[in-house]
Amino acid sequence: MSNIEKDTKFHDIQNRVLMDNDENNFTIQHSQHIPQSFIDDIRYQRENSLNQKEGEFMRVASVPVQVHEQWLREGFDMMNETPKAILMRLKQQDLNAFITTKKQV
Repeated sequence: MSNIEKDTKFHDIQNRVLMDNDENNFTIQHSQHIPQSFIDDIRYQRENSLNQKEGEFMRVASVPVQVHEQWLREGFDMMNETPKAILMRLKQQDLNAFITTKKQV
C-alpha cells in the first residue's frame, strides 16, 4: 500500500490496553486515524460554503467518531443538540478543522 493510499483511508477507532507500572492498573487508549485528505476536503467545503446555495439541509460540520464518542462520555450527545451548540463546542475545543461552513447558523 502506498503512502497516498494510507493517507486517504479513514480508520475505525482503535483501542489499546496499556499496562501501568504494576499488574493491577492499566489504561485504555482510544485513537482514530484521520487522513489529511479528510481535513483538506473539509477546509475546501468551508472556504467555498459562502458560494453554495443551501436547500432544505445545511452541512455545518463533519465530526469524526472518536470526537463524538468522547463527547458522549462527557455527557454531550450531538445527535440531540442544535447545530449551533455543536459548532460552539467544536470552537471551544479548538476543533475548527471539522467545521464545514462559514455561514451564520
